[in-house]
Amino acid sequence: MRAMRKTLALALAVLAASCSSVPYADPASDAPEGRSVVRAAVVEASTYDEALVRWRSADDINAWIGAHFEYDMARALQLSETQRARSGRIAIHAPPAFFAAPKGVCVDLSRFAVDTLRAVDPGAKPSYLMIEFAPVSIQGQVLRRHWVAHFERAGQHYFFADSKRPGHLAGPYASTADYIRDYAAYRGREIVAFRELESTERRTRAMAAKPARDTHR
Repeated sequence: MRAMRKTLALALAVLAASCSSVPYADPASDAPEGRSVVRAAVVEASTYDEALVRWRSADDINAWIGAHFEYDMARALQLSETQRARSGRIAIHAPPAFFAAPKGVCVDLSRFAVDTLRAVDPGAKPSYLMIEFAPVSIQGQVLRRHWVAHFERAGQHYFFADSKRPGHLAGPYASTADYIRDYAAYRGREIVAFRELESTERRTRAMAAKPARDTHR
């Protein structure tokens, strides 16, 4: 019996040690916690114009994002609800500038993905998915909105350009609502509203006009 207890204690100690090496994923942060990168799938380009010629689909854009995107926490705090209420709108990085220096936050990344996919594969019907979480505060700044890119393929819905998991392609889903249910569980946060939008510029008017919980395709 004593030998069994010793063996069990050793096993628990090994398990605890292995668990302690796993990084804590903060559900409140949009910063990456992991990447899905297959280096062989990354189609590199020297310039954004060259990328528009070489890339053919969301898969090419997604692979490049997984290999190159860096999260900018300082910018995330600048774009918080608190700071925007004080200083007004802050410009989103344009795709050529983002390609040259691929560092930013979720809305920069989603703009790059949507605009680029519209250029290389408009038939995929690229659009933005704006997700509104129950608000949280980080370093005194209120954060609640998150942006990802959405497209369609063979009648199914796919989502990518998520700053939380660069290089990850989520799908296929029968509807955006199905993805939202999975995403809320993955993030460990309550999603209080979501909308599919053609532009980030429509966000303020859309959210102010109607506080709907969701929209369905």
